[in-house]
Amino acid sequence: MYTREQASHLRHEFWTTFGRYMSPVPSAEGLRINWVNYHTRVRDVYFRMDAGAKEAAIAITLEHRDAGIRDLYFEQSLEFKDLLHTTLEEAWTWEKNITLTDGREVSRISKTLPGVSIFNKDQWPELISFFKPRIIALDSFWENARWSFEELR
Repeated sequence: MYTREQASHLRHEFWTTFGRYMSPVPSAEGLRINWVNYHTRVRDVYFRMDAGAKEAAIAITLEHRDAGIRDLYFEQSLEFKDLLHTTLEEAWTWEKNITLTDGREVSRISKTLPGVSIFNKDQWPELISFFKPRIIALDSFWENARWSFEELR
């Protein structure tokens, strides 16, 4: 078991390692990009990567406070479902309304890798292999889909 400080340090070390590993990879536009803190440039639409003690996940989260607008974003996402799954080369889980641990309601489209731990450095290559192709594919997908979400603002 790790202390809070040790756990925080390991998380920071992993994401720094991942960021350095990804830094030479350009975006779909050919630009330099911060893969760890990916910015969709659309308010309330986020690409999230998370790794914990038991699993890792990557997701598109739709976080608008207004449920009606969030539903509109989710319905717009469904219009691109085939393109998303084709670009990712796999199907993801679609959740229209979920409640996060902090009580916020969001919509989420995600993929989870069970049985891995950010606290086990031996599993970091597996985590990186999980995140890397998916965040790159999300970036490629977003190049084609972003404009339709910008119109919803």
